[in-house]
Amino acid sequence: MALTDAELRNLTEPGKHFDGAGLYLEMTATGGRYWRMKYRFGGKEKRLAFGVYPGVGLKAARDKAAEARKVLQAGGDPGLLRKAEKARAAHESVNTLEAVASDWMKHQAARWDVETAGRIRASLENDIFKKLGSRPLASIKPGEVMAAVKAIEKRGASDQAGRVLQRVKAVYRWAVIHERIEANQMLDLVPSEILQPRQVQHRAAMSDKELPIFLPKLAAYDGDPSTAHALRLVILSATRPGETRGARWAEFDLDAAVWTIPAERMKMRNEHLVPLSSQAVDVLRTMQALSGGRELVFPSPSYPSKPLSENTFNSALARMGYKNTATAHGFRALFSTVANECGWNPDVIERQLAHKEANEVRAAYHRSAYMEERVRLMQWWADYLDARLTGKVLKVPQRAA
Repeated sequence: MALTDAELRNLTEPGKHFDGAGLYLEMTATGGRYWRMKYRFGGKEKRLAFGVYPGVGLKAARDKAAEARKVLQAGGDPGLLRKAEKARAAHESVNTLEAVASDWMKHQAARWDVETAGRIRASLENDIFKKLGSRPLASIKPGEVMAAVKAIEKRGASDQAGRVLQRVKAVYRWAVIHERIEANQMLDLVPSEILQPRQVQHRAAMSDKELPIFLPKLAAYDGDPSTAHALRLVILSATRPGETRGARWAEFDLDAAVWTIPAERMKMRNEHLVPLSSQAVDVLRTMQALSGGRELVFPSPSYPSKPLSENTFNSALARMGYKNTATAHGFRALFSTVANECGWNPDVIERQLAHKEANEVRAAYHRSAYMEERVRLMQWWADYLDARLTGKVLKVPQRAA
């Protein structure tokens, strides 16, 4: 006879109380009431547990039993199916997007410098983890990632939107390889199909004719002295701003006048030797009195264990009257333009700028060649800047090309 709600509420006798089709309520001597279902599969009698009464009521228990019988009718074992579902749930609970992305970042850490790693983590934390980080990786639909990326684009950060999308896709690729997820549902998320095309905006660069006005302003800069010296070194060395901001004292041999930037701090992941002009060495010797006891040459004034922030140089340029009209990175373009116009060998200039060489044999040669010419080039460039400080133009030395 089928059970009723009234009968269940008034049960006092321990034992099994059957509802039909294998479903029963088992009452223990201590008063516990547990829903069970008996069934046979593969010639063996098995049991399923459906929870505790009254938390699981009569109707809910019958619904669970009906679902189990459907599995049996389809030729499956509801007990094994439940174990598989529990295993999947357990797997998904530890394989959330944030958890897997964190493991991916740890795996990639050796390939990134500290600053790059920080930017990547911050971009995911700010734009992805807040919305999707706690979700199991397998449960997130492409449309949800697309919506998050479009939201970044909508606030005017289209470059960031593209980078975040590529990082999410990289996490999913890594997750498939490392068996954290069975399939990569983000494969079809192509940036060009999601984001609006953007106009390429070149970094604002100062022109040569502006140097006689700018250089005195830099010499008189009354902000943080480390910022001014770092900006001078950017200009004198034609390095990327990030390479200068992250410079370590261990990378410099001031007696030999050479700066060895390790591969892990270079955009192209190749060690780069930077010959230092006498003026650049003077800048560094001045900095020794300010930061010589630290690892970083140009530490942040607020957090000495960290380098100057990414916006430091452009903020300083803005204070000098060059907001949106000049960037620190633009001094590399200025150096290249002036050196090329003055007849220096283009290969020497490109090697000094550490640009990627498509031809591997040529690239290997360039890494070891041109050092003497680069030493001459960088001293000429520093002298050229000194001349421009007074409004003069330095003559090009013989055999610049």
